[in-house]
Amino acid sequence: MKICIFGAGAIGGYMAAKLAKAGADVSIVARGPHLAAIQSRGLTLLEEGAEPLTVQVRASASAADLGPQDYVIVTLKAHSVPPVVGAMQPLLGHQTTIVSGVNGVPWWYFYKHGGALEGTRLASVDPGNAQWDGFGPDRVLGCVVYPAAEVSEPGTIRHIEGNRFSLGEPDGAKSERALALSQALTAAGLKAPVRPRLRDEIWVKLWGNLSFNPISALTHATLDVLCTDPGTRSVARRMMIEAQEIAEKLGVSFPIDVERRIDGGAAVGAHRTSMLQDLDAGRPMEIDALVGSVQELGRITGTPTPTIDTVLALVALRGRTAGLYHA
Repeated sequence: MKICIFGAGAIGGYMAAKLAKAGADVSIVARGPHLAAIQSRGLTLLEEGAEPLTVQVRASASAADLGPQDYVIVTLKAHSVPPVVGAMQPLLGHQTTIVSGVNGVPWWYFYKHGGALEGTRLASVDPGNAQWDGFGPDRVLGCVVYPAAEVSEPGTIRHIEGNRFSLGEPDGAKSERALALSQALTAAGLKAPVRPRLRDEIWVKLWGNLSFNPISALTHATLDVLCTDPGTRSVARRMMIEAQEIAEKLGVSFPIDVERRIDGGAAVGAHRTSMLQDLDAGRPMEIDALVGSVQELGRITGTPTPTIDTVLALVALRGRTAGLYHA
């Protein structure tokens, strides 16, 4: 089984190091100083309670150096994927599976969804249908990413918490390809359940990303603060309720309620969300996949989203004034 991780930053690097340690045939596509460090010194993983692990993995800036794969695990930010679909083509053979480990509403959401919206394309996450046409939704295996990690220095990944990567076919089947990847990830010490209703998990995670990320970028507050301050907690609650109405129209079932989801965010502690980290670091902000996509789904389902609309307008302008968002 050949596995390539495309965009091996923090999460991709964490997966690659665990897979390589377990003896998997894994390669990575990365760039810049991070790639140079991996090529010269190997990929180092720092995990609490464990000795530093350094593994040698085949790494390149070009997919053409790596050739066709059985699985391509995409761990880029959502807005970074459409522009590189063409560059990924050398990794794709006749049976290659694309594992979409990207935050937000996935571009393939309505593939094998069923009902009146079957096959609907989402412009907010797949402008110009770049992924739908360039990959083909039949290649996709969904993935909800739960671990937190960071690139502490080029070539070094620091694992913070979590080791679960939930997998799921768009139609909910327990396919051979899903089970085979689950086994490979499990052998690497990761949790990789195959879920029959992955969209439910997508929405539970999206609940937090939709609300906590833009609120933190606007206020610079950490999770423990924005989830307990009465004002920002109320804004997050209203955004989540609007999102829940959309999701339930799409057949999603939420296993917890809004208050428990916000309490869960508060329990994480003084954590800076990924959008706040991107803003502070001068990196492009992941606004469309986390917030704009839910607004788009509101329009598609005829669901009013006044709070989401307001927060999206504010965070989009914040991103534009920082030069980190161009929509």
